[in-house]
Amino acid sequence: MSHSISTLLIHSLEDVFGENDPARRRAAIDEIFHEDAVYYQPNGAYRGRDEIHRIAGVIKVTHPDFRYQPIAPPEELGDGGRVQWVSGSPGRVPAYAGTAFIIARDGRIAALYHFFDKLR
Repeated sequence: MSHSISTLLIHSLEDVFGENDPARRRAAIDEIFHEDAVYYQPNGAYRGRDEIHRIAGVIKVTHPDFRYQPIAPPEELGDGGRVQWVSGSPGRVPAYAGTAFIIARDGRIAALYHFFDKLR
């Protein structure tokens, strides 16, 4: 299945890094990430769907009630895109902010980069 870059960005936030259920998270990863995808974040690089699933679970367990919320519409340029987001407990001031940037190939994520930003 092929997705737009904007759709991939939102699904990665909500259905991968925002998902508590491991089976649903894995299904989303299998749908939107290439088998050889790489996820980059300040603590390291994670290669392949299995590693992306593992680290997304590790991240989620540290704050299971947090939700990622885009603060601006996704932007697309060529085969890349980005979306700025905040994360925190619903109804509370966000705990942190960031930008997700992807490189897409054939309607799936080939590389995902998470940058952490200052809260505004």
